[in-house]
Amino acid sequence: MPLARISWLATVGICLVAALLLLLNGYYGYAGVLLAVGAAASVNLV
Repeated sequence: MPLARISWLATVGICLVAALLLLLNGYYGYAGVLLAVGAAASVNLV
């Protein structure tokens, strides 16, 4: 697995975990932004 793919996977994973933590704390807007960033980063995995 190339290093570039690993870095994008890590970026998507970090965004998802951070969004989940923000959702649990009630920061819905910021969680939505992080989900959007994670979705945009996941485009590079295809």
